[in-house]
Parts: sequence; C-alpha cells; structure tokens
Amino acid sequence: MNHVEKQRGRKGAADVLIFLLLLAGASAVTLILFYRQAMGEIPSDMKAYILEMQGLDSGYSFPYPVFFRLAALLHLAVSPEMAVALAAVLLNGLAMAVTRLALNRLVLPWWEDTLLIRALLSVLSVSLFFISMLYTPGGIYLPGIHFRYLGVFTPNPFHNATYMAARPFAILAFLWYVKLLPLYEQGITDGTKRDYVLFSLFLFLATMTKPSFTLVMVSTCGILMLYRLLRSGLRHFVPALQLGLCFVPTFLALLYQYKGVFVPEGAEEGGVGFGFGEVWGQYCSLIPLAVCLALGFPLAVLVLNYKECGKNTLFRFSWMLYAVGFAEAFLLYEKGFRKPDFNFSWGYMYGIFFCHFGALAVLLQATGREWRKCIGAQKGEPGARESVSGKTGTLPENRGILRGGRKIPLGDRRLSMGGRRILLGIQWAAYLCHVVCGIAYFLDYFGGSMYY
Repeated sequence: MNHVEKQRGRKGAADVLIFLLLLAGASAVTLILFYRQAMGEIPSDMKAYILEMQGLDSGYSFPYPVFFRLAALLHLAVSPEMAVALAAVLLNGLAMAVTRLALNRLVLPWWEDTLLIRALLSVLSVSLFFISMLYTPGGIYLPGIHFRYLGVFTPNPFHNATYMAARPFAILAFLWYVKLLPLYEQGITDGTKRDYVLFSLFLFLATMTKPSFTLVMVSTCGILMLYRLLRSGLRHFVPALQLGLCFVPTFLALLYQYKGVFVPEGAEEGGVGFGFGEVWGQYCSLIPLAVCLALGFPLAVLVLNYKECGKNTLFRFSWMLYAVGFAEAFLLYEKGFRKPDFNFSWGYMYGIFFCHFGALAVLLQATGREWRKCIGAQKGEPGARESVSGKTGTLPENRGILRGGRKIPLGDRRLSMGGRRILLGIQWAAYLCHVVCGIAYFLDYFGGSMYY
C-alpha cells in the first residue's frame, strides 16, 4: 500500500469516527427523550405505541407495522418502554446516516475532498434532525401565531415517534425518485432496473412505517408525471406506465391502511372535507407568517438561488413536494372527531423537512464554488476572482468545471466576490437560526414542557 492509499484510508477512518461520535451523541439524547415519553414523563403518543407493540388494544388504529415489529423484536431483550424508545432511535439514526451519505454524493463534487469538509457534512447532517420552526423565546408570540408549534409546524416533531421512524425510508424514496426523474422517459434499461426496484421498495417501507409522507409523495409524483406526459403529447406513455408500476405495492398498502379511516363512526360524520384553512385556521390566524416561520431558511435560499430551480432536480422537486403538502393541509381535513387532530399536517411537515434538505444541499454547493474561488485567489491563479481551478485547468466562470463527469456552473458574474459572500452569509445565518431554535425547542420539550 503506497503513501497516498494510506492517507486516504486514514482520512476515511477518521471521517467515519467523527460521524459515529456525532450520531452516538444525538442518539443518546433522543433515546432519553423517547424513553421518558414511554414512561409518561413527557407528553406524546408513546403509551399507545407500547400497547400496539404488545398486541393490546390501544384505542387507535396503527395499520403500519414496521416500527411496531421492530419494537416487538427489541422487546425480547428489553422492557416495553425501552423497546419502543430504541426502535425510534435506531430508525431516526438510520435517517441521519442516509442523509450523511446523500450529502456526500450531492456536495463533495463541489469541494476539495478534505477531512474538514467531511466533518462539516457530518455536523450538518445531524443538525438537520434538530432544526425547528423559527419562534420567539419566552412565550412571546408574533401576530396571529398562537403557538410555537401548532399552526406553524416543524420538520422535526419530536413528540411523534412514528413520523421519526418513517423518515429514513421517506428520504431514500425521495432521493431515488429524484434520481429517476430525469431518466424515466427514456424507458427502463439494464442500468436503471435496480433503481426502479429500490424506489418501489423504499416507498413501500415508508408507507408501512407511517403513510403521511406517501400521501404527499404520491400526489406530487402523479401530478408531475401527468403534466410531463401531456406535455409530450403522450409519447412517453409506456415509460410513465413503467414508473407508475413502482407505486402499485404502495397503493395496495394504502388501500389496506385507509379502508376504515374515512368512514363514519356511530353518529359522527365521516369522509374528507374541503375548505380553505378549515382546521389550520383554528391554530393560527396568520398562515402566511406561519409559512415564513417554518421555511425561513429554504425561502432565503430560494430567493437568492432561484435559478437553481431550473437546473437542480432535487431542489425543484423538494419545493413541489412542499407545495402539494401545503395544498393538502390547507384545503383538506378529516370530518368527525378526527378533525381537530389535523392529520393532513404530517405530510406538510415532510414538505418542510425536504425543503430544508434541498436548500442545505444547494447552499453547500454554492459555498463550495465560492470557497474554490477564494483558494484560487490565494494561490494567485490567473483570473481566480472570476474562475476556479478544476481538473481540466482554469476555466472562465461562465463555462464551469468538469468534475465527476459533470459540468458545474461557477456562479453569477454580475456580483462581486464580496457581494456573493454576503449573500452566502445571510443564508447560513438563516440556517443557524433554525438550528438554535431547534435546540432550544428540543431542550424545552426534553425538560417536560408541552410540545405545542
């Protein structure tokens, strides 16, 4: 083994160790939180989950067994309370690991691959699972905002373990659909067969853990695929059908799960109602402000990087997912006794999470471009202020660099280097605000306060 290979091996081992330490710390605090929920010290639905896991009547219907089967398996070795807490922690930790691997693929091509950058990605991957909505401290609420959580909502509802448990599969389904989106109209090939199968599997697992993400995901995919099919004059009907077949296992699962959900019980009215903020308005009287508080960081990235929507599939699809989630939460509600539960808000929260996910990837890419320019300027490379050094030499900014077989645009020449850095600073400050609020929210809830 030569010197370069040894260095690469040491860097890889250090990278894994840093992430595992962060993951262990995050898992430890969430395990304590979930266990205290299970013991009834902190308000949540954990008591009902414990009964469901043991096969007892919980008074609720949970026709999505993945989380409960995992908890039942752990229950062979630990107490019921610890079993459900561990199951939630393991699946939440898996989501962090998936996010870390995804950021590697999405972000590293834009940076020089150093241990410092990999450590930064580990920190950001874990931080994404602790951010919350923006809110003012000390119980001082903004006009029309009656609660910090209810009516505003968070990408990380710590009080709902099944939401947290479904997220690794939701993230994987999201990423694989984004991977297929630019390719599926060409039809299935030997190189993409595996991706079709994996997407179908991940979406099915997400559905069987908690179907809230699936309702928004399927709606978004259906609208998008129908639009592209009509725009092509039905020329891509067969490829669209091939991708549509990936949804069949999920559709069957949804039929099983919802067969008794929207039906009336006794004298109660059943079904799905339609209205403009019918339920949302009960918790918040200024919904536009609530949207801004939930999406401060993604909105900043969208405004300052709006061109990315035209060329970044993941970023664009994350906003499509959010838009459909918003529409379902704003327009639909369950009739009867379930109405105040606002169950259509869960899909909306998935939209909030993926907007933050996509915005973070875009911001890291933009920061990587600027960092390369800064390094080039320090090295005195010709034209470094308007170019960046890549494997193919120093190229003009309006051409981009080739890395990993992809052309990477280098930014907007109309802004000075100082101006670009200020805009990047604004976006990072917005993300930091969500992190600070999220940690404060977690600690407050951890201390026994109500989540709303």
